[in-house]
Amino acid sequence: MTTGFRDFRVAQKVTESDIITSFYLEPVDGAPVWEARPGQYLTVRVPTADGHLLKSYSVSGDAAQTSGYRITVKRETGLDGAPDGVGSCWLHDVVQVGDEIAVAAPRGTFYLDEESTRPVILLSGGVGLTPMVSMLHRLRETDRDVYFLHACEGGSVHALRDEVLGLATARTKTLFVYRSPSAEDEAAQAFDAKGFIDKAFLQRHLPLDDYEVYLCGPTLFMVAMYHLLQKLGIPKSRIAYEFFGKGGSLDKVEEPTRSKTAASRAAPAIQALTFVTDPDAWASADETPRPVKATFDAVPDTPEITAKGDVVFRKSDASATWGDGVSSLLELAENAGIDPEFSCRTGICGACECRLISGEVEYTQAPLEEPEDGHVLICCTRPKGPVVLDI
Repeated sequence: MTTGFRDFRVAQKVTESDIITSFYLEPVDGAPVWEARPGQYLTVRVPTADGHLLKSYSVSGDAAQTSGYRITVKRETGLDGAPDGVGSCWLHDVVQVGDEIAVAAPRGTFYLDEESTRPVILLSGGVGLTPMVSMLHRLRETDRDVYFLHACEGGSVHALRDEVLGLATARTKTLFVYRSPSAEDEAAQAFDAKGFIDKAFLQRHLPLDDYEVYLCGPTLFMVAMYHLLQKLGIPKSRIAYEFFGKGGSLDKVEEPTRSKTAASRAAPAIQALTFVTDPDAWASADETPRPVKATFDAVPDTPEITAKGDVVFRKSDASATWGDGVSSLLELAENAGIDPEFSCRTGICGACECRLISGEVEYTQAPLEEPEDGHVLICCTRPKGPVVLDI
C-alpha cells in the first residue's frame, strides 16, 4: 500500500537551461505544504505501462514557502544505447501546466544545519546545485559567510545562475567554473574560471576558516572534491553529502585520476570530470522504526545462529554480526562480501527487496511502498535479534 502522497498541480513550468526545467507545484487540496528543510527532496510517482515508479528530486526553491514547492530537473538522455531517464523525460516531455502529479512529503538528512554559525561552502556540479540553491535562500537571512562554488559544462546548461546571483549578499561569494565555455560565455564573462576545480583554485579563493561543506553532484565530482577538501584540512565530519554507491560512503570509492586541466590554470583543452548528474534520491528519512516479522519458518538447512543480532544470508552461505557503525542490513551484507541488488538505499526504489525467512527486523525509515508480506527492504532495516534472509 502506498502512503504519504498528495496531489499537486503544476502551476508553472520554467525552462532554466537547454536541459534543465523547473516545476512549480501547488497542493490541490489548498492546504499548506509539508514542512521542508533546505536540502531535502520530494518523491514523485511516475506512471508507467506496468504501474508506476518513484523518482525523487530536491526542493530547489525557498523551503520556507508554504504555498508550494519547486523542483528543478535535468532531462536525462541515455548514453551508449541506455534508455532515457523515465522520470525526468516524463516531467519534461509529458507533464504540462495544470496537470496533477502525486508527491510524497519531503525526506532526507542532507539539509542545512541552521543551528551552526560556521561559514559555509556550497559546492556543486551540474544539476547538483538544486539543494544548494534552497540552502542559499535560507542562508541569505543569516550572518554566516557563504561560498557558493558551482561547476558545469557551460552557460547553456547552467541553471538558476541569475537566481543565485540575486540571492548573494555582502557575505556571499559566488564562483562559477565552466568545463567547456562557449564563445558567448567568454564574451559575457559568465564564469570565473574554466577547467575543473583543483587544490590551487580553492586555496586561491577560500581563506582559511572553520568551514562546513555541503557537497552535491555526480559521483566522480563528489569523490574528487571530498578528497580534495580533506587535503585542505577540512575534516570529514564537516563535509555533508549524499552518496548512494557501494557502502553509501565516498570513503569506499577510489579517488579518480584527474586531467592536467585545472580551473586554476585556465587551460583550453579539457579532459576532466563530467558535470552532469541525476539525483533520483537524496538521503534517508527520519522515521520511527517499526517491526516486521517473518511469515516463513526457518528452513532446516539454515546455518545455526549463535548470538543475538547475528544475521544469516542463506543463499550466499554467509553470516555476519550486527554491530555499531552499521546502518542497515544492506550495508552489513556488503561488509560480508555479498553484492545485493540496490539502487536508492533509502526505501524508495524497492530494488533491495528480499524474503525474510525467520526473525524480526525494524524499519529505520518507512518505505514509500510496502513490500509484499514476508519480504523486507534491506536498505532501511536493522535486525531485532537473530535474522535469516533469503539472499
